[in-house]
Amino acid sequence: MPASGFRGLKQLIKAGQWSVQGLKAAYQNEASFRLEVYLFVILIPLAIWLAESSTQLLLLLGSAWLVLLVEILNSALEAVVDLVCGEEKHKLAGRAKDMGSAAVFLASLLTLATWAVVIYQVFS
Repeated sequence: MPASGFRGLKQLIKAGQWSVQGLKAAYQNEASFRLEVYLFVILIPLAIWLAESSTQLLLLLGSAWLVLLVEILNSALEAVVDLVCGEEKHKLAGRAKDMGSAAVFLASLLTLATWAVVIYQVFS
């Protein structure tokens, strides 16, 4: 059982290191995550140019950031399913992976809708 309460700066630094390791693992092992990172990098200057307010900028970048976040969670879910099931096909394992993929899809649709609304507002 983990220790409770504040564990200090050392624990905070370790948590940061584990987070960086997770980002590196996602980038190195997941082609979808790499593609979404490249797209995010392209969208940053576009969002800065397009946004007429800080709220619009937050919506544009936040929705794209959400896709990265959900993709990492989906990749983690897939890794655990693969670890537990190995090569064996299981109906629930397939369902879990499909649901993770659906979450990424829905986050992507949210991003598209957000960008479409902001673009409409800016150019109308």
